[in-house]
Amino acid sequence: MRFNNDRAIFAQIADLLEEDVLSGRLGEGSRLPSARELGASLEVNPNTAARALQALADSGIARVERGMGYFVAEGAAELVRGERKRRFFDEELPRVFQLMGEIGATCEEITERYALYQEKKGASA
Repeated sequence: MRFNNDRAIFAQIADLLEEDVLSGRLGEGSRLPSARELGASLEVNPNTAARALQALADSGIARVERGMGYFVAEGAAELVRGERKRRFFDEELPRVFQLMGEIGATCEEITERYALYQEKKGASA
């Protein structure tokens, strides 16, 4: 996998696992890969993978069962959605607003484009 330099690698790994939770590939109660398995599959140091797993546990997305490993916690998908929404509003949206101001885009134009996006998305589903 290719990692970018914008965020710590462990955070990017946690994001990948969160995407699996959101998509349903990892449901509540599913066992997460061990740090060793995750490190080998992503070609990263197992300590980096362990930090990603611990970050998920710290945020309540994963739970640890001593001697068994990490598992997807109950309500994990909602926690992920909530955190991503917060991150979007706090980090991404201000950048969008800045760019809108720079190029003179209006909220009405954005709303129209979003409606078109939703139509295309619905047509392809």
